[in-house]
Amino acid sequence: MKSHRVIASCVALLLAGVLSACTTEQPAEEGGSHTPGDSTTQATQTPSSTSGGEVADAHNEADSMFVQMMIVHHKGAIEMAELAVNQADSAQVRSLAEEILAAQGPEIETMTSWLSAWEVPVMATGETGQMDHGGMQMEGMSQLEAITELAGLSGAAFDTRFLELMIAHHQGAVQMAEDVLADGQNTHAQELARQIIEAQEAEISQMQDMLGQA
Repeated sequence: MKSHRVIASCVALLLAGVLSACTTEQPAEEGGSHTPGDSTTQATQTPSSTSGGEVADAHNEADSMFVQMMIVHHKGAIEMAELAVNQADSAQVRSLAEEILAAQGPEIETMTSWLSAWEVPVMATGETGQMDHGGMQMEGMSQLEAITELAGLSGAAFDTRFLELMIAHHQGAVQMAEDVLADGQNTHAQELARQIIEAQEAEISQMQDMLGQA
């Protein structure tokens, strides 16, 4: 009987050891489902595959031509405004010239960046680079002729002629902006065109009032 109890005790101890081993290994198996190589864990750490570079807005030939010619047009206005800052007799005229410089310089930089993004040259085909505005004129005068005339004036005579020529210059810009609103498709160019129309029509009205007070 004693030997039977010893055998039974040994069997009980052996079974207890087996069960203990099984219980110890189970957490390891559960933990194994979260190893670094697990696909579920990787899915939560991988950046979204839908993110990508921005796609350039659509543009057409009318947009490109508008931007190219408006850059030249703005440069012409800046050239005239720089003369006015130095030669104008009226503080009002000098102030207007400074506003034109402040507004149109940054717009040139913006439009130049658009042409670069569109892979379009800044200078339009056939343009000489001499501020000829692609055939646009002010009261029948080219940009060079207008600058030459203004450079030879001073005092009130300069102020009057500057205002007259800048009104005609702004009217040309408004027409260009209206053309691209009708024929263009680029959203940025269209928005700039609207801003140009609003700003330059306001300045035309202001300059007409200044001429009336002269």
